[in-house]
Amino acid sequence: MNPGRAISIINGRIIDPANGVDAILDLHLSDEKILALGSRPEGFQADQTIDASGLIVCPGLVDLSARMREPGHEYKASLRSETWAAVGGGITTLCCPPDTDPVIDTPAMATLVHERAQRIGNARVLPVGALSKNLKGDQLSEMATLQQAGCVALGNADLPLANSLVERRALEYAATFGILVMLRPEDRHLRNSGCAHEGPVASRLGLPGIPEAAESVALARDLILAEHTGCRIHFRGLSCATAVNKLALARQQRLQVSADVAAHQLHLTEMDIDGFNSDCHVSPPLRSLADREALREGVANGTISAICSDHQPHDADAKAAPFAATAPGISGLDTLLALTLKLVDEGVLELSEAIARVTCGPADILGVDLGRLSRGCSADICIFDPHRHWELSRDEMISAGHNTPFLGWEFRGRVVHTLFEGRPVFSESNEMAN
Repeated sequence: MNPGRAISIINGRIIDPANGVDAILDLHLSDEKILALGSRPEGFQADQTIDASGLIVCPGLVDLSARMREPGHEYKASLRSETWAAVGGGITTLCCPPDTDPVIDTPAMATLVHERAQRIGNARVLPVGALSKNLKGDQLSEMATLQQAGCVALGNADLPLANSLVERRALEYAATFGILVMLRPEDRHLRNSGCAHEGPVASRLGLPGIPEAAESVALARDLILAEHTGCRIHFRGLSCATAVNKLALARQQRLQVSADVAAHQLHLTEMDIDGFNSDCHVSPPLRSLADREALREGVANGTISAICSDHQPHDADAKAAPFAATAPGISGLDTLLALTLKLVDEGVLELSEAIARVTCGPADILGVDLGRLSRGCSADICIFDPHRHWELSRDEMISAGHNTPFLGWEFRGRVVHTLFEGRPVFSESNEMAN
């Protein structure tokens, strides 16, 4: 046997959607890897045994968009605080968008983020490189060099490219090197100065609106360019029914496209901004109930193959101004699993499907061998109690950002243990020192 640390997780309900497993089994880990599922291998001696009776054991969650705020905005949060929040929520892999300060547009910056996270050791942080220099949208970055430096994909965060010609050149370049491109579909001219969904609530509150067409027009253009260039595109943060329908058609036509949705978009609507609730100021905006139902249907039928936190922690002042002047974004690491499991309670997804949307679904989009419990894979494990009821409170949030509209919500399903690369990094019983 390998001499590394050996752990057995016994009597748990193993749910591994990637391999079609849903059964009461034991799981054995050694030397940071999955060693065996089921019977204890001959000669195996566990250094530690975790009794998971009554608990669910699944792969560590993979989050496709989480701002760590480091480097550049450490007054909001840090790699240490947010990776700690991640493992407290069962998340072991996070994609960091390139809108740090400085921007992740050089190999040095990509290496900096990766190495800082590695030294902390709570979770795996995968940098997304900038598609354009300094995210300005007009000059392409050194895309191949960023890929070689470990960027799992390239994107322009939430900022637009200058025009369709620049996007075409970027997608052609990416296709040549097999680079995944992450795009936030939004036409900046149609968005204009809007801050809320263009609908009755925004009209009543006197807020400038963002029409659904801002997303669907941009997505339609992106799909045409994806077909033209052969580039693999992932759409970040869909919010409206028209976009889901267009994406479904494109996937039927075998285009190499995928999409995710932020967990909050599956539970909130434009009605939640009533009273100028700045915790519900997000980009893209919360849209109509019909849009929310279309997003749920897209997640259920696999058109949308990943749910992410779209984690954006803010300091208190960022949400204290009048609604339109506040910073958009929700602190979502503490609630990603809980909001996903809530879809099971509401009959939107089966449990295995829900876990797939936050494990193997996002991992497959990235093309990484994570989000599964296959032998030889990294031993990233989330163990949660599916029966535990709990209420989100500001005092118990682990993230440095407390900007969430879900305070006071009751959830079912609480993380008990998280293991990263075979090491216990979070345990509810003692909340391991960070």
